[in-house]
Amino acid sequence: MRNESAVNPDSTAVRVALWRALHVELDPPPHVLEDNIGLQLVAPPEDWRQRPDMDPRFSGSRFSMVARARFVEDVVIEQVECGVRQYVILGAGLDTFAQRRPEVASRTRIFEVDRPGPQAWKRQRLIELGFGVSEWLRLVPVDFEVGALWWHELATAGFDAAQPAVVASTGVSMYITKEATAATLRQVAALPHGSTLAMTFMLPLDMIEAAARPGLQAALDGARASGTPFISFFSPDEMLALAHKGGFREARHMSTADLNERYFTGRPERLATSEQFLVATA
Repeated sequence: MRNESAVNPDSTAVRVALWRALHVELDPPPHVLEDNIGLQLVAPPEDWRQRPDMDPRFSGSRFSMVARARFVEDVVIEQVECGVRQYVILGAGLDTFAQRRPEVASRTRIFEVDRPGPQAWKRQRLIELGFGVSEWLRLVPVDFEVGALWWHELATAGFDAAQPAVVASTGVSMYITKEATAATLRQVAALPHGSTLAMTFMLPLDMIEAAARPGLQAALDGARASGTPFISFFSPDEMLALAHKGGFREARHMSTADLNERYFTGRPERLATSEQFLVATA
């Protein structure tokens, strides 16, 4: 029996998990990312493929989510090969890297940072499904609504600020203030040499191709209606300037076109998103 005090996961995290599963079920191989574990965690009704957000009209968003996750994994794997042994996921949601890639995850320590309720739900589902919480996985509950500081909670969970780390923050910056994003950049930039940040950010509407604007507007309207509006948008130049000001030695912008070239060359699918990547090195 499930613990009723463990609230359900965020609706956005559920949608991303289902899109990732749909990529495996619907799109032709080779798949950009193979993830059915998120689907197991959610355990949706049998008719989940008929959800409005699973409609083929949203295929560009589906490809964006799998490309986003794959890019972060590529960064993490590359850094683990270089000897980095800490991986922090801010706003982890239903991330499944620790379960899907144990051959890499077991060589590092993973810190999943998320709100207490959804994280308690995820912990319980991992146990129910037989995955458990591996020794290399640390679930770090942070109640942002009462002003809890994720940096302090990380230290309590065993994070070593004297050692380099990979920090991933995807699908977060649009929901928080620019000041909060700048603070995150400063904190990660203060980590030892060799630390890497992979962070997504949302372009302003006027920087999006005209054909993609209706989709972004629909996302904006949906986020507002659900009580989690997008409040921060960045141009690539603004985000790069913030990274350098925050203390990073190097910073680069990965655009939608870059991700399309990297993961969808020779394929009929194309991702469509206003979300971009900042990759910065301390």
